[in-house]
Amino acid sequence: MAERQGQPEPDAVLTRIGQVVMLHHAGDREEARRRLLDLWAELGEDADPLHRCTLAHYLADTQDDPTDELAWDLRALTEAEAAAGAAAVRALYPSLHLNLAADYVKLDRTEAAIAHLRRARGAAGVLGDDSYGDGVRAGILRLEGRLGEGV
Repeated sequence: MAERQGQPEPDAVLTRIGQVVMLHHAGDREEARRRLLDLWAELGEDADPLHRCTLAHYLADTQDDPTDELAWDLRALTEAEAAAGAAAVRALYPSLHLNLAADYVKLDRTEAAIAHLRRARGAAGVLGDDSYGDGVRAGILRLEGRLGEGV
């Protein structure tokens, strides 16, 4: 049954990702990274690009090395572009570009950071008036303040 009482059936992969993200937010970064990498291997290259995008997006957050974090965030953007028609993916673009901007700041690549911050700001119109949208918009403002003039 695709729907129960008017509600769409939950996406099992996104639910699994969310459970591991909660583990990460609870402070177990290494275990979260291990579980996300296991899920990445399980899904494989032919998985739904939305799943791969979401997974790479969160895998980036579990990395210790900024270069590895950048690599996962770039992979997330590539997967988002592969699923460009999906509404759920459009809502991720502001966060994807914000994360890339932050990665580039960590790597002292200011021009690249500014370029992605501008893309994040340009895509922010799709964000809802909710805690997720508020958080991404606040992140954009914080990074703009950190980078100063020229953004």
